[in-house]
Amino acid sequence: MNREARKSLVALSVVLSLLFVTGAGVQRAYAASYRQGSSGDTVSVIQDKLSRWGYYDGPVDGIYGTATVDAVKYFQRSNGLTADGVCGPATLKALGLESQSGSAGAQKGDGDFALLARVISAEARGEPYTGQVAVGAVILNRIEHPSFPNTISGVVFEPGAFSCMDDGQFDQPVADSAYQAAQDALNGVDPTGGAIYYFNPVTATSKWIWSRPLITVIGSHRFCS
Repeated sequence: MNREARKSLVALSVVLSLLFVTGAGVQRAYAASYRQGSSGDTVSVIQDKLSRWGYYDGPVDGIYGTATVDAVKYFQRSNGLTADGVCGPATLKALGLESQSGSAGAQKGDGDFALLARVISAEARGEPYTGQVAVGAVILNRIEHPSFPNTISGVVFEPGAFSCMDDGQFDQPVADSAYQAAQDALNGVDPTGGAIYYFNPVTATSKWIWSRPLITVIGSHRFCS
């Protein structure tokens, strides 16, 4: 599937997600519960959290299988919750997957759009708006590059790809500007000129990243090919 076709499909999912959120309030970004047989990006987020907290050692694949059930039960037992292996409201809250207003996940949509916005917010919080769009563009550029996974969730959850997965920023509330930045990136805006890497030269610890050819500098980040 080429990028234009993928953008069209993701854009459709964005519209549907926003309709659900801004409608009568029946639909929410996170379902009432996730259990064996569930799948999708929210399941990937659950798996990633459990993995980073030492409860899960399986693949972050967005599939709620028996290994995920066992990990959820382990997490529930450790946190005084009913160990049924189901991520209901109480377990989602304990995992930090609830909105600031207190309703589980009343965020602006689920799926690729919400995931992209969350990573933009986590990686580029405090950066100029163009820098936020640029981070989203890098994620989408990686989808088209043969060296990376070909989905947003695959790129985001690739081990070691983004520092926000390790420093807690991924779990913070999503900035409103990140949603617009995600939409602009999905619409094809790319301030980086095709970059597939970026880093902050002040905090970067990898010597290898400095070997990547520089394309542009936006805010605190260097964007590279």
